[in-house]
Amino acid sequence: MTKTAAIIGGGVIGGGWAARFLLNGWDVQIFDPDPEAQRKIGEVLNNARRSMPGLSDVALPTAGQLRFCDSLSDAVVGVDWIQESVPERLEVKQKVYQKLQEYCPEDAIIGSSTSGFKPSELQAGASRPEQVLVTHPFNPVYLMPLVEIVPTANNSPTLVARAKDTLKSIGMFPLHVRKEIDAHIADRFLEAVWREALWLVKDGVATTEEIDQAIRMGFGIRWAQMGLFDTYRVAGGEAGMKHFMEQFGPALQWPWTKLMDVPEFTDELASLIADQSDAQSGHLSIRDMERLRDDNLVSIMRALKSRNFASGMVLNAHDAKLSDSAGMVRHMDDITDLSMPIITVRRAVPVDWLDYNGHMTESRYLQAFADATDRLMEIVGCDMNYIATGGSFFTAETHIRHIDETHLGSVIEINTRVLMAQGKKMHLWHEMYAGESLLATGEHMLVHVSLKTRRPAPFSPQIDANLRLICEAHSDLKIPNGMGRYVGQPR
Repeated sequence: MTKTAAIIGGGVIGGGWAARFLLNGWDVQIFDPDPEAQRKIGEVLNNARRSMPGLSDVALPTAGQLRFCDSLSDAVVGVDWIQESVPERLEVKQKVYQKLQEYCPEDAIIGSSTSGFKPSELQAGASRPEQVLVTHPFNPVYLMPLVEIVPTANNSPTLVARAKDTLKSIGMFPLHVRKEIDAHIADRFLEAVWREALWLVKDGVATTEEIDQAIRMGFGIRWAQMGLFDTYRVAGGEAGMKHFMEQFGPALQWPWTKLMDVPEFTDELASLIADQSDAQSGHLSIRDMERLRDDNLVSIMRALKSRNFASGMVLNAHDAKLSDSAGMVRHMDDITDLSMPIITVRRAVPVDWLDYNGHMTESRYLQAFADATDRLMEIVGCDMNYIATGGSFFTAETHIRHIDETHLGSVIEINTRVLMAQGKKMHLWHEMYAGESLLATGEHMLVHVSLKTRRPAPFSPQIDANLRLICEAHSDLKIPNGMGRYVGQPR
């Protein structure tokens, strides 16, 4: 059954939450008195629809229904989750909780996007404090997996577990903050870096652009995949963190930073920062910068995904859940009709699959067909466990026909047929579709090999039986148009 989330406050963060829930199949109800709310959230949703599917190697679920509500009471009736993202003013947040708890279900989870307030402060204004906890995300919410979850003793372990499970179900990484503290964990680091940056600009040591370059050309890349302590552990060499602390620990006594001192926030400092920032990136609109940011984030996280590391591990886990919920075939027992081609791939085209013409580049057609082959191998029993025993398939020949183009965000589906499977060979036929449109075909001849001798070898009895079963069922299908064509042969 479709679940429903209420978004209270539709700014950048609220809009990001709306997109995260909506594109993971939840219905979303939004309340924001701003007359421009629909336009602003619509632009955030456009960015999310453009970039978020690119994080997954399977298709996202069918998007939920979006509804803008005229009142707070209307927005929270019958919902499962309420995400409060109103301005960072404690009295405003407390007033919102008092109002919404008059109408929302008593078992609904109320999460706050607050970046600074402690949950006990928020609960002080609630009639049912046990419903309220901090769920602090990072911008853009529809791409960034981290969400800091901060409860108090008022929140039952059951509610906290439900909150974590819900956040995981929409592809996020809930980090349980064990003690209440102002600004939680991540924003305390950001505040420290921000204060030091303000001093560097104020003292004329560096410009805003030079500081950004120092981060994105250096430690920012390392932090993106390894964090702080693992980065320094590696920096300690073979002796690890102990050596690093012995070598650099004394520097903590040196006057390197002004971390305990805050520059006076004057109009002059504000103008200096704003002018340098405008000179740095004023030639780009905010929408342009958001799309550039999103494209870069997707590409970085996809690289981590290929290594199943850091945020990439979260994305792979979410993909597995999406694949299972979509009914994708993984084993022979999952096939409901052997006589039909098997759907081996269903996914969106990500940004890093595009070429200079703005459509999916030719090498990615091969990658998509290779993914389809891997899935077919898994189905018939040639999975990682089997490969570990010393048997696998090598591709001997491939022929791809490019029939139509496809673009960013388009959902592609690959249907796979087994044309022949006997002895040591497997002959596959893939067809790639976007809706009803045929985009490409891939014909592949594979040879089963022994990984010990690197020579052709017979299938295992189980793989042989599974392939024969599928091949015989597919033999009744019409011979595919284009099978056996050579390059340049007229259609």
